[in-house]
Amino acid sequence: MLNKEEIEKLLTIEKIKKIAPAADIKKIKELLPYIIEALIESEIVSIPRIAAFLAQVAHETGSFLYSEEIASGAQYENRKDLGNSQKGDGIRFKGRGLIMCTGRANYLQAGKYLGLDLISNPELAATKEYSPRIAGWYWKSRNLNKFADMQSQDGFDKITIGINGGRNGKVDRDKFYKRAKEVLGM
Repeated sequence: MLNKEEIEKLLTIEKIKKIAPAADIKKIKELLPYIIEALIESEIVSIPRIAAFLAQVAHETGSFLYSEEIASGAQYENRKDLGNSQKGDGIRFKGRGLIMCTGRANYLQAGKYLGLDLISNPELAATKEYSPRIAGWYWKSRNLNKFADMQSQDGFDKITIGINGGRNGKVDRDKFYKRAKEVLGM
């Protein structure tokens, strides 16, 4: 497992830009220290884990360009599986952050983990300070490191299902994963 200094040497702005060529360098520069902290906090501290994590968040954020879902969130209205039980929950708790945390239940759990009131302040989930930690919380709470440790396409597909519930964006996610493995020397 890598320590903080090793992760800081491994993850440079230039390498993230190679993994996600459409990424905005300014945004990467702002996010990178918070991403590194989230990786450590969530035990995403090996090259296979980091490669899988970066590939997934590169897809989820459209190459680190978006920290909030472009759609309104209305499609999540009344989704009991997301804990959306009150009128307006779909829009209020739409996808935000590096893994697009979605739904009242996830915002509540992430908020408890971070010690934040994300129910009253859901927009905090999209901030550079909290979006990486929420992604890390989500990753760890779903035990996704075990699939990254498999170092296989099957393991990566299981991570996709764990994040997305299906295989949405598989081709794009796989493209980011291939690049991340190459860039990080896997």
